[in-house]
Amino acid sequence: MNPVRLVYEQLKTYEGRPTSAPGVGKDLVNEPMIRHWCEAVGDTNPAYQGPDAVAPPTMLQAWTMGGLSGHADRSGAYDELSGLLDSAGYTSIVATDCEQEYLRPLRPGDRITFDSVIESVSECKTTKLGVGHFITTRMDIRADGEPAGTHRFRVLKYAPAARLPKTDERPSETAGRPSKTAERPPETDERPPETVGQPQPQPLQHPRPRRPRPVINRDNAGFWEGVRGHRLLIQRCTGCRTLRFPWLPGCNTCGSPEWDTVEASGAGTVFSYVVMHHPPFPAFTVADTPADGAGPDATAPGATAPGAVDSGTASPYAVGLIELAEGVRMVSNIVGVPYDKVRIGMPVRLEFLCADEELELPVFRVAEGGEG
Repeated sequence: MNPVRLVYEQLKTYEGRPTSAPGVGKDLVNEPMIRHWCEAVGDTNPAYQGPDAVAPPTMLQAWTMGGLSGHADRSGAYDELSGLLDSAGYTSIVATDCEQEYLRPLRPGDRITFDSVIESVSECKTTKLGVGHFITTRMDIRADGEPAGTHRFRVLKYAPAARLPKTDERPSETAGRPSKTAERPPETDERPPETVGQPQPQPLQHPRPRRPRPVINRDNAGFWEGVRGHRLLIQRCTGCRTLRFPWLPGCNTCGSPEWDTVEASGAGTVFSYVVMHHPPFPAFTVADTPADGAGPDATAPGATAPGAVDSGTASPYAVGLIELAEGVRMVSNIVGVPYDKVRIGMPVRLEFLCADEELELPVFRVAEGGEG
């Protein structure tokens, strides 16, 4: 179904209309929720503890959530706008981003109230997913009647772009069909006389899938420079000497922007892990090459064992949260052991993996004797 271009002025009439009735947080700001949040994300900032504790600013939306029972008071405006876009062919939706503004700290005992409006509807935009409209909602949050912050949430309502037909056919799709060469008389050769008997170009092979490129900016460029030199660098605050990872522009313990680095020893243990089954990402499920050039790693995610046939299907692989000997944690692949043998507490060692001709990544191989 091709989408119908809507009159933009019609969409703009929804701007400023509420998405729900004014709401009240189901719980006061409280210490148990703050503690659970901090434990879940590993935030040990002393500002969130003790008699004068405040809530982490990023918990702003948490105090407005309705839990499993939800808030059953969504206004008709948002549903009406969604229905209008659906009827015009913009039937898919994807969340694109959110942004928050903090106006004052939240403290245990604060009563949270909020209201939400449709802040803006964009003109029709063309994206890689398809054409559609961005809808931004804004939630204004108050604590005991005082403005405490705003939360903006943006989605794209779009019509999926048509997929290009595949040019290669599977063998099962061509089985039983007469071949084009068989339809031609055997003695016929339509090539120019000067090319007869010469080697003919072979069809191009499918390029090896590439892993996504890391986003390198001024805050983390030093980390990736270290990886290129086969060094895993950890930031260290020069004010309070606290180690931090991943890299940040300032210390979340004392707030100092000054830092230097220490090189990780490479030793660590599996603090936690997940096994990736679906969806399959071919770039993560092909044989990779260790940075020492020793050849394909038969225990890397998706690698084909010697003598086996690579079916091209994606196999599960383990992604671990590794606690380094220095005390910080990082996310990386675990190699050197089947995914179903990974265990919490398993010792691992750092190595560097050649993902392709341009990209090297730090991964962790199970230490000798660790599998048992």
